[in-house]
Amino acid sequence: MSEFLNYLASNDRLDERIPPLTELSQQLGVSIAILREQMEVARALGLVEVKPKTGIHRLPYSFKPAVKHSLAYAIQTNQAYFSMYADLRKHIEEAYWTEAVMLLTRQDIEQLRGYIRRAQEKLSGEPVQIPHVEHREFHLSIYRRLDNLFVMGILETYWELYEAVGLAVYTDYSYLENVWNYHEKMVDAICAGDFSAGFHALADHMELLQERSRTTPNQKFE
Repeated sequence: MSEFLNYLASNDRLDERIPPLTELSQQLGVSIAILREQMEVARALGLVEVKPKTGIHRLPYSFKPAVKHSLAYAIQTNQAYFSMYADLRKHIEEAYWTEAVMLLTRQDIEQLRGYIRRAQEKLSGEPVQIPHVEHREFHLSIYRRLDNLFVMGILETYWELYEAVGLAVYTDYSYLENVWNYHEKMVDAICAGDFSAGFHALADHMELLQERSRTTPNQKFE
């Protein structure tokens, strides 16, 4: 790691003051110009933020910024990379399904049902609205209690770039209806304690999404 990243890792208290670059330069034996470059890397990784007048602040560790920047670059060069990433996301959700749903509380399950109700209201309204936010939050809410920031970093990045590659657009009503029917089956199975049936509903739902990803026209990522 760079000197600046080593410094951050060795002094990982969020409330600890990070000295200005002039002071750090003397402390670490590195020029200010090199430190600035190293700090920009840390900013891109979401490890620090720099605010006018208040200086450099450490941020809680998150896996998402590194994954998001890397995937965004990959999609810019070849949009087929998103399909590969979507396949990774599919396997992660399936692998963690049972562990995740066993941790859900009654309140969590009611929240999942709330997303389904809001999505159905949007789909039955005039005009029809795409329940993209509900779709994202439905899936992420199932896995949040895992308390695994690497799993969540991968899943959150998927949803942030899902819209950018053109998947959060209207296709046809029957497709959207199918998606939310699967979501309802998943929650019904969780409530019944039949995690295997819930898993099969998830897997079938994922195949529906994978098929849509393969047939969505390519467009330049921006």
